[in-house]
Amino acid sequence: MNKSKILLIYTGGTIGMVKEANQPYLKPFNFENILERVKEIKLLNCQLETVSINNPIDSSNISINNWIELVNIIKTNYNSFDGFVILHGTDTMSYTASALSFLIQNLTKPIILTGSQLPLGDLRTDAKEHLITSIQLARPIHDFEKHHSSSQSSNSIKEVCLYFDNKLFRGNRTTKVNSDQFKAYASFNYPELAKSGVDLKINFEDLYKPQSSSPIFYDKLDDRVSVMRLYPGISKQNVKHMFSDNYSKVVIIESYGSGNMFNFKWFIDELKSSIEKGKYIINVSQCPKGSVKMGKYESSFKLVELDIISGKDITLESAIIKSMFLLSMKIDFKNFKEMFELSISGEIS
Repeated sequence: MNKSKILLIYTGGTIGMVKEANQPYLKPFNFENILERVKEIKLLNCQLETVSINNPIDSSNISINNWIELVNIIKTNYNSFDGFVILHGTDTMSYTASALSFLIQNLTKPIILTGSQLPLGDLRTDAKEHLITSIQLARPIHDFEKHHSSSQSSNSIKEVCLYFDNKLFRGNRTTKVNSDQFKAYASFNYPELAKSGVDLKINFEDLYKPQSSSPIFYDKLDDRVSVMRLYPGISKQNVKHMFSDNYSKVVIIESYGSGNMFNFKWFIDELKSSIEKGKYIINVSQCPKGSVKMGKYESSFKLVELDIISGKDITLESAIIKSMFLLSMKIDFKNFKEMFELSISGEIS
């Protein structure tokens, strides 16, 4: 049997750092020597190749250009590898996973993002398990589950995923929830795709099923997106300032509960005025779990009349990137709203 070919892509982050003696800070190591640092990888039945983005970075500095660079790396190598593992800093990994899920559609093989809370050189590191299991999950699936249906294709994972703390998630459903515990990520509105214990248990019924087997790669995002979080006591001046921004085309409002916003006349007037000037207003809940249901309460009924776009159960990270993606398509409001409220890559229910 031919060995599976996996491309390991390094972007930066804690997972690729080491602590040297007498140095107060972490330093990146030569990533080409990863097999020497994690010798267990050699026990996997796969052929591993490594590549880095041009300038590995702290994930706090991730940008649209970095996402497009990742897309180009994967596009160039797509037909030569069975799967891809991206090593990434934890602060913005959910954003990158969301971006790739829109920029690369109709996947026929897995893209797994992972990182770590502790660097590889730390005695208690979580990096080794994350790296090894991510590589396993990026391979074609044969015997992860002895009793899975024989109808499953050899590459059942066909989406952008995030693996962390023994769980595989749909990438565009994740949010970072903890900065100092190993359980750093959660997917509040969609079940885990796999769990790593003594065995790797894959939930085949929850895996994304692309509509086509012909991958599509996109290379544009439009950054004219801003976010406004509602809070009791927010001033009229602050709201007016946000809506008067002539650059932003999309304003994502983080609302209360199931999509509720205060219905003060001045606020409704600002919404109406902004929409008339061509802004697209999207309603995303501040609650990490649950869904926007405009019209359920009086405080959100007016939003339906104003044609506010419902974010449903999308994460904020995914809402931002999806807005950038749809704006780049230069479609009118009707099509933008229709596409935003439908699932493109499994980001909403």
